[in-house]
Amino acid sequence: MAGEIIDGKAFAAQLREKVGVLAADFAAKAGRKAGLAVVLVGDDPASQVYVGSKGKATLAANMASFEHRLPESTSEGELLALVARLNADSTVDGILVQLPLPAHIDEQAVIAAIDPNKDVDGFHVTNAGRLAVGQSGFVPCTPLGCMMLLTDRLGDLSGLNAVVIGRSNIVGKPMAQLLLDANATVTIAHSRTKDLAEVVRRADILVAAVGRAEMVRADWIKPGATVIDVGINRLAPEPGANKGRLVGDVAFGEAREVAGAITPVPGGVGPMTIAVLLRNTLVAAHRNAGIALSEDAI
Repeated sequence: MAGEIIDGKAFAAQLREKVGVLAADFAAKAGRKAGLAVVLVGDDPASQVYVGSKGKATLAANMASFEHRLPESTSEGELLALVARLNADSTVDGILVQLPLPAHIDEQAVIAAIDPNKDVDGFHVTNAGRLAVGQSGFVPCTPLGCMMLLTDRLGDLSGLNAVVIGRSNIVGKPMAQLLLDANATVTIAHSRTKDLAEVVRRADILVAAVGRAEMVRADWIKPGATVIDVGINRLAPEPGANKGRLVGDVAFGEAREVAGAITPVPGGVGPMTIAVLLRNTLVAAHRNAGIALSEDAI
């Protein structure tokens, strides 16, 4: 019997609706809308699409959207000056600088310049530190979205064996920390892990975030495991096709025959990322305005 498909698109739609209701309530109390500023430098096509969809989603959730589209030639100093202005702007609750940045700009310097209390991407070293020691801060959107899907599916994660493939600061490391905080037993695996397939076979929970198309095969997966596929990879087009298929890091068709539940690509983790970004912005707005919000509610 094939595993259940975890519908991230439907879950994200519910979360966005919930955020929209709470954002309207915030606006009534604060006398202004929660505000998200998104900064795009250059004209990377994928980034253009992401920024556009974030702007639309922000407006649909009863929040104010501030888009700053800067030319490729923008200097690091000019970008840092814009970040400083946004930090000081009381109508801006969240700041997101779309990555990647042009090669002449130091991404880490820009991330470090964002006020940690407006860092709704959760990339600032202060927020990484808060997560590591169990303090309240902002968690990167993709791993937090994965965690929501896992707890919705499994409830209590205590004592479960979790394997995260990937060790990036954006997904792998924070994902492992969230699982650890939920009392799972966590292994971080990566490209240099010896006998990776054997490590993965022990996992009750598998989070694949390595960026290699369909790397995880069915015989790597423990029967009944819950599989969260973070990867988004485009295959080469088949003869006569303009575009190749989008696939994850897990060979979905065969893995579904073994897994208890699995996220598809597309329609799994991807929609959660923007929904959690809106959620983080709403949390930031309440904190910045000194208005109480039960974060368990979202």
